[in-house]
Amino acid sequence: MPTEEDPMTEGELVTGSDGVARCPWAGSDAQYVRYHDEEWGVPTADDRRLFEKLCLEGFQSGLSWLTILRKRENFRRAFHDFELHRVARMTESDVEELLGDAGIVRHRGKIEAAIQNAGCALRLVETHGSLARYLWSFVPSPSSGESRRTMRHIPTRTQASERMSRELRGTGWGYVGPTTAYAFMQSVGMVNDHLEGCHRRDPVQALQQSFSRP
Repeated sequence: MPTEEDPMTEGELVTGSDGVARCPWAGSDAQYVRYHDEEWGVPTADDRRLFEKLCLEGFQSGLSWLTILRKRENFRRAFHDFELHRVARMTESDVEELLGDAGIVRHRGKIEAAIQNAGCALRLVETHGSLARYLWSFVPSPSSGESRRTMRHIPTRTQASERMSRELRGTGWGYVGPTTAYAFMQSVGMVNDHLEGCHRRDPVQALQQSFSRP
């Protein structure tokens, strides 16, 4: 996220009806604008929210993030608010039930991967102390301001996301390719991909610089 399926992903900044300049992918949908303004790029070290974001980025593959965002509360209900132990204990009968749940993305492989990934995450917690400590080890200190003038200047994958993807898959994770890993890094504040001139770029940069990595 943002992805080629999202609106206006090739352009420069757009100014909303409120007079505020934003990244073009936020468009005019109120929910998307709120996500852009309040959440995207804000660093977090909360294991549950990190696991949720990784799962939802996997569900987003091939779809618009806005589709996932509109279904996020349904996903939280379906997957026990992404509490690792509860998701890891989900069974085949749970999978069959979720395949009939129109409130989420009904894709067997992605549902099964979310359950499998919870077990993988618990093993990482045992080894590293927290999922956050493991995931944040893949990125350097908060980004110092790479050129981000238009959407064309934003990569879809990086060496860091390729490494994260490779190592996660090596521990058994599914639906976490390099592009998915980079979208995750963008969303949880491991990089700052707000465009230059976006009203959120400098505040997010400050948050990242003051963030204590786990």
